[in-house]
Amino acid sequence: MSLMQYNKNPISLREGKIFIDGVEVCDSIKCEIKFTPDVWTGRQLGEVTPSSRWLGATITGSITRRRSTPWLKEAIQQYMNDKGTPEFTIQGLMDDENSDYYADNGSIVVTCVGCVLTGDLNLINLDSDGQVVDDTIAFNAKDIV
Repeated sequence: MSLMQYNKNPISLREGKIFIDGVEVCDSIKCEIKFTPDVWTGRQLGEVTPSSRWLGATITGSITRRRSTPWLKEAIQQYMNDKGTPEFTIQGLMDDENSDYYADNGSIVVTCVGCVLTGDLNLINLDSDGQVVDDTIAFNAKDIV
């Protein structure tokens, strides 16, 4: 019996890992990292279509995880104690070894440095429906290395 001779093998979003400061986020369920260019668009007299160029970019992302450690509470407490903005390195690894992409290119690794948490950071969640606690942690990154 031959393996997948005729079918396509796209990347599965389930195959990967997330690391914060080199420590795997074992309770992670979702990660997105986005690069959004800051685009100038304009035209000169006589041009029918405008020209565009990148002038910079914003790097943003989010991690959704099932709460199993007091990691966020500790980061907030550290800020409350010393008033220094916590900065992290966040890395995403997509390594679906059974995909066509992996066969041609290997793993996808994105490492963001200078990451600062943004948005709401939930300290406690209570719900009479009895759902599990998922934290979605948004961040801005200074650079991709």
